[in-house]
Amino acid sequence: MGERCTRPGCTGTYVDGYCDECGHKAPAGVSAATVSAPGSPATGAMTGSSVTGAGLSGSSTGTGTRSRTRTGSRGRLGGGLVVMPPVPLRDPASAVKANPSVPESQRYCSKCGEPVGRGRDGQPGRSEGFCPRDGTPYSFVPQLHPGDRVDKRYEVLGALAHGGLGWIYLARDRNISESGADRWVVLKGLINTSDLDAMAAAMAERRFLVEIDHPNIVKIHDLAQHPDPKTGEMKGYIVMEYVGGKSLKDLALANLGPDGRRVPLPLAHVLAYGIEVLPALGYIHDRGLLFCDFKPDNVMHTEERLKIIDLGAVRHVDDHTSPLWGTPGYQAPELATAGASVASDIYTVGRTLAVLSFDFSGFSSRYADRLPDPADIELLRTQESYYRVLRRSTHKDPGRRFFSAGDMGEQLVGVLREILSAEDGMPRPAASTQFTPEHRAFGTATTGEPLSGAAVAIALPLPLVDPADPAAGFLATLNTADLQATVAALRAAPQRTAEVVLQLVRALVELGDLAGASAELQVLPDDGSDWRRDWSAGLIWLAAGQWQQAIAAFDAVYDALPGEPAARLALAAACELGGDVDGAARRYERVWRVDHGFVSAAFGLARTRLARGDRAGAVAVLDEVSDSSSHHVAAQIAAVRATLHPGSGPLTANDFVASSGRLERLRLDAERRARLAVEMFMAALSWLSATAGGPPRRPVPAQAAVGKLLGQSLTEREVRFGLERAYRVLAAQETDPLTRYALVDQANAVRPRTVV
Repeated sequence: MGERCTRPGCTGTYVDGYCDECGHKAPAGVSAATVSAPGSPATGAMTGSSVTGAGLSGSSTGTGTRSRTRTGSRGRLGGGLVVMPPVPLRDPASAVKANPSVPESQRYCSKCGEPVGRGRDGQPGRSEGFCPRDGTPYSFVPQLHPGDRVDKRYEVLGALAHGGLGWIYLARDRNISESGADRWVVLKGLINTSDLDAMAAAMAERRFLVEIDHPNIVKIHDLAQHPDPKTGEMKGYIVMEYVGGKSLKDLALANLGPDGRRVPLPLAHVLAYGIEVLPALGYIHDRGLLFCDFKPDNVMHTEERLKIIDLGAVRHVDDHTSPLWGTPGYQAPELATAGASVASDIYTVGRTLAVLSFDFSGFSSRYADRLPDPADIELLRTQESYYRVLRRSTHKDPGRRFFSAGDMGEQLVGVLREILSAEDGMPRPAASTQFTPEHRAFGTATTGEPLSGAAVAIALPLPLVDPADPAAGFLATLNTADLQATVAALRAAPQRTAEVVLQLVRALVELGDLAGASAELQVLPDDGSDWRRDWSAGLIWLAAGQWQQAIAAFDAVYDALPGEPAARLALAAACELGGDVDGAARRYERVWRVDHGFVSAAFGLARTRLARGDRAGAVAVLDEVSDSSSHHVAAQIAAVRATLHPGSGPLTANDFVASSGRLERLRLDAERRARLAVEMFMAALSWLSATAGGPPRRPVPAQAAVGKLLGQSLTEREVRFGLERAYRVLAAQETDPLTRYALVDQANAVRPRTVV
């Protein structure tokens, strides 16, 4: 907020170097207040519209020098992740309508919602009259005209737009303009000044919205009065900050493809818009208010900032009597019966994202209360995490939606990181507020054993302890190195809270006591309200080898946390174990692309690529494991095996040469090197047999002799010598006599015949 005006009796504050009430110039040394930005129209239950004006945003100091304050680098939105061209400011006068009128298709009675003012028999409809159904008077004619002075202060330039609660006018604040600096404002009147509900809504807006001060929300300056031109009665007008740029609705309509037809906005842009406006909605909710009518019309993109406009439908959270406002296609289905809530506001954000991101035909009719099937919308089919965001935010059960604007915004950021990383291949890791980093990787063993559900269950990231849990302090003191002691301490905890139960379940899973873990988990309600219960159930099912149940549990976690890589990782592993290779591959890849800290995802992606016959792809992803990673050697060993994988198409001599070079570059101990050498020489013998068209001892084609495998030419005789040597190295490392003798026997068996 700016400093108070020093003029006696004035209650204004200094903005842009002048008092926003009396226009008095600020004394030297007084800093200006931070300016938010837009003004705009309101929207009624039946119709909606947008304001496209021009204006100023940012903050200024002194009396003339303007500087802008940004939260990120230039042109970036969505937490600084997305670069967008700034929407230029417009000349304010160019925003005024030359012939302001309301199309007949948008004329409805403010009381019953029936169409009014419609033409018949080729004759145009009347812009003023009475509703034929209930007799309510209506007027769609602007009551203010250019040159009118409202409250002897605001000079009207003309009408900007028409919204559900009234006409929007552009005006100049003469108190400030005459002091040397123009300040443009927006005046919002009423569609029908005899409508008591509309008047009450305007008065309510003035009483508490003037206190709202957020850089992404339009600022209401004043409530002015002006006599009605017909009756002479004093009518009220809300005086709001004036914002330039374009509404998201206008930006969406202007986004045209090469053929001149409208195409949806880029998904990254849509997510960035959502990430920018959700904190503003959270600000409103934190003050016990509800927005109620969020939609693309009510968000302006001006230069490098977004502003929520049209606060006409805002109400107190405990207000159950004043009229509710919403827009079909955006408003929550329970609005008419259960009223407005934080959950219903979340619903409107989800619907707005959907409308902006794909061709959502029928969103206000056929799909007024549901999303299209992903099979019919390519974006929803290919962007699974985004679809889950929309599905949760617009869930029919308000209790299953995101709990808060901040909760939804956090998941949107995660989804945006995933989508951007998938597009350009650049990882965009970020610390999670829900999970620890990957503390141990699964599926990385160099011995090549198959993936184990129990190993996955104890290796997955850990959900972070809720700091609000009464036992959070106690849990922070636990020493988890001794699992038996941990279980005993948890069972003796002073409070048996949800976090204590969840920690106990995981400790029992790691101990292998799945029956005990399952029994403990039954204490928590199984109503889908807490994803942590589903997570713990998934761990139990994984360890028990019940893959379909594990998939269902982790799918529920993914629904709740669509922006969390850990949720996708768990579901990917369950899918892989359950035989859904495609589902596993898709999720492993998205996890790995966004964060290379999840090494398990790289190994999982490599395994699924091999299973689908993509040997080169598997090797490529394993090569992406950084040489600074503790799993780099394991990844290279896996790449050696992947290069010679028998189920991924015909091998060539080059494959053997490449795998040989890869192994020779690794610094391995003698035993591991010898075991890999045995695998490679055995694969070479099989390949030579196949290329020769018969048993291994037949002549080998000449092309097979090109290149070498661990120093041996790719001929049967040379490969057998190499295999013999590898077996003897293993025998020399073996401490068990029987095993050592067996290895020597194998060496002798594979040795080629020699003439003495």
